[in-house]
Amino acid sequence: MGKKVTVVGAGFYGSTTAQRLAEYDIFETVVLTDIVEGKPEGLALDMNQSRAVEGFETKVVGQTTGKGGEGYEAIAGSDVVVITAGLPRKPGMSRMDLLEVNAGIVRGVAENVAKHAPNAVIIVVSNPLDEMTALAQIATNFPKNRVLGQAGMLDTARFTNNVAEELGVKVSSVKTLTLGSHGDTMVPVPSRCTVDGKPLADLLPAEKIEELVVRTRNGGAEVVALLKTGSAYYAPSAAAARMAKAVAEDSGAVMPVCAWVDGEFGISGVYLGVEAEIGAEGVRKVVETTLTDAELADLKTAAEAVRSKQADVASL
Repeated sequence: MGKKVTVVGAGFYGSTTAQRLAEYDIFETVVLTDIVEGKPEGLALDMNQSRAVEGFETKVVGQTTGKGGEGYEAIAGSDVVVITAGLPRKPGMSRMDLLEVNAGIVRGVAENVAKHAPNAVIIVVSNPLDEMTALAQIATNFPKNRVLGQAGMLDTARFTNNVAEELGVKVSSVKTLTLGSHGDTMVPVPSRCTVDGKPLADLLPAEKIEELVVRTRNGGAEVVALLKTGSAYYAPSAAAARMAKAVAEDSGAVMPVCAWVDGEFGISGVYLGVEAEIGAEGVRKVVETTLTDAELADLKTAAEAVRSKQADVASL
């Protein structure tokens, strides 16, 4: 049997993720679901009609789902499920403002995934990211390695783009890393940021690096403020699709993701942005990066901030 991946939520984020996954041409089937009747079916039809032009064979299946879980049988046997369902931010909103409304949505989705695709790896992208990842694990009761969140890949991509534009260099020459949370306690790791192998600190003054860090931390809000309706989806969907690809190909790629941390970095019992090796079982292992004392202190601060919020989601 070929691989099957499901994307829950057919908004801009979900539909773009489905398109990217289909165009990789490594899956037999991409399932796209939504609660808006006919929307996923229409998008799937449109994507399938692009196959002859783009030259891929992956079949896209659209499925409307109901409040009682109707339609979720379409996701049966999925190897990976990407959860994008939930409301996006509006200008002036923080990710945390979405907590209660999205908790109800994500819990319902997670319960249906557990019922119909009990062996899937779940990639959560709904905001607030760290909390929704924890909630999806609680609601599915899946092993913690099989539930992970998409954050660090996106934040790192934004940081890399910001550095490349500031220095006028190729994006491919820049390597950056962000850990911590997807939000205010994001931890950029300057000691791991290089341009053509040279430390970023050798190329830019500390205050300029800090400026780029702040812009990265506010990267989503910057897009939201410009769009005015909805939030970013091109870069986020690229990040989520690459994570799903690593799972499907059992690649062992090391990526910054939101993963369960239990002892690494001296931090235990929390979903946190770290580097992890990704394979068919989700997170194979958390990679303990060498950090400076200051970076490690920031990571521990982020862990405590996220831990207090994640404790709240169990009751939502």
